[in-house]
Amino acid sequence: MLSKITIAAGLALALLTGTASAESIKIGVTPGPHAQIMEKVKEIAARDGLEIEILEFSDYVMPNQALNDGDLDANSFQHEPYLINQVKDRGFAIEKVAFTVNFPMGVYSKKYKSFEELPDGATIAVPNDPTNGGRALLVFANEGHIKVNEEKGLAIGPADITENPKNFNFIELDAAQLPRSLDDTDASAVNTNYAIPAGLNPANDAILKEGGDAPYANLIAVRGEDKDKEWVKQLVNAYHNDEVKAFIDETFQGSILAAW
Repeated sequence: MLSKITIAAGLALALLTGTASAESIKIGVTPGPHAQIMEKVKEIAARDGLEIEILEFSDYVMPNQALNDGDLDANSFQHEPYLINQVKDRGFAIEKVAFTVNFPMGVYSKKYKSFEELPDGATIAVPNDPTNGGRALLVFANEGHIKVNEEKGLAIGPADITENPKNFNFIELDAAQLPRSLDDTDASAVNTNYAIPAGLNPANDAILKEGGDAPYANLIAVRGEDKDKEWVKQLVNAYHNDEVKAFIDETFQGSILAAW
């Protein structure tokens, strides 16, 4: 039989090594770069006693719903305008706690090697959610290819186009479907987290690319009630580690940029 002294010593050792105080959290991500980066974060967080379970979601809707409902502790997949829109439209009690990475959006084509080659009336696919659809249209507007209603800010759609000299036909599709749409469209604006798994690199393959000053840095979100908890600080510190930045630079070769 173990003595009380032996048990006490074992507990003390566990506390010193962090095994007794280790915390476990669930984080939602989208497949591809967000998942890859979070695997590196998981490795670093474990050294500080924070265990991360990574859950992948194939769309942009469910990770926020799951977080709000308590099925996740955090998520890492969205930019700030999207989160703001989701909170406004759905009443989610979730908040940003840190910026993560920036994915410059690219416009791709299997039929044309440059944007200038796109013909009058070309069919161009953009994401069908309000913030990413607006983001795509602003890529075209900022390069002077269309004009949009500036009073709408970032929340614009095809109906807000005020000038369209080449009569581009903008169609809206689910963001995850955009890489596959390239077989049927003249061009498609694809979020980088979906472009990279499909073999598309915005740095090399895009015929049009978003500027580096766009307000679409991605973030970590948690429920408001959790934002000051110790595990949130551990998670942010692990993500903002120099090893993670080096991993991003080496793995994605400039197609994804650290935003901290």
